[in-house]
Amino acid sequence: MNVLLREWKLSDALSLAQAISNLNVQNNLRDGLPYPYYEKDAIDFINAMLSADKNEVFAFAIECDGKVIGSIGIFRQQNIHRRTAELGYYIAEEYWGKGIATQAVNKICDYVFQNSDILRIFAEPFSKNIASCRVLEKAGFQCEGTLRSNAVKCGKICDMKMYSLIK
Repeated sequence: MNVLLREWKLSDALSLAQAISNLNVQNNLRDGLPYPYYEKDAIDFINAMLSADKNEVFAFAIECDGKVIGSIGIFRQQNIHRRTAELGYYIAEEYWGKGIATQAVNKICDYVFQNSDILRIFAEPFSKNIASCRVLEKAGFQCEGTLRSNAVKCGKICDMKMYSLIK
């Protein structure tokens, strides 16, 4: 499958809403996303990404075979961590297990390392999200350890993994 990362367009809102308005997707993400996720929510998100500082937020639509199927972003940290950035991503459930997320992670990390002064990219998937952990490993990230009892998701205390990729 041909995976493309590109700047968001407001016309992507419906596809974005369809991809993320799925509890199986949202259960692997941080809280704060409405469910159901409506086209208006997607428009607000896209507008925020389009207006963000391009040296602080590297946010792209994941397009596969001409359709937006997810989102990926790298977000610069602050203060002494200003050359470190956090990676986050998701794809629509029907595209899981096809290598798309790994391709997207590789592409965005290459882009950020080539177009910014970022030295370290990290991600913190839930430990139970074995597929996301595998995506990161296939993209060259190293697991630095387990963050025990690091989050509460769906009313349950969860461990998370810490992965990083160094320039």
